[in-house]
Amino acid sequence: MDITPRPGAGKQLITSYGDGGFKISGKRYEGSLLVFPNRTHPWPVVTLGDVSLDSLMPVTRTEEGVRLLIVGCGRQFSPTPLAMQQALFKLGVALEWMDTGAACRTYNVLVLEGREVAAALLAVN
Repeated sequence: MDITPRPGAGKQLITSYGDGGFKISGKRYEGSLLVFPNRTHPWPVVTLGDVSLDSLMPVTRTEEGVRLLIVGCGRQFSPTPLAMQQALFKLGVALEWMDTGAACRTYNVLVLEGREVAAALLAVN
């Protein structure tokens, strides 16, 4: 009996990460990414210091109604910037900040649940 979770039509899952990129629904992407349930975009962020409210604005400007943004901050967890969390909350988006591996796994679970989620993922080597 196959119990492999399957996303709904048009939804994508992150199947691997590392070596400077990600594999999403069978396609390899290099570098950091913004991942939505139905599309993926390059994210011009290389280091944790590059992550800013401005770099995350494409998530709040989407018509998809993202309610939760998961940020994968690299190989190791670092504290959530409180000012960024508060600013996104004012825009109606909750922020979850975790290491990139945990962010990939959490994003997949939430997509399978049908949640209004996006992920901003810092690539790791």
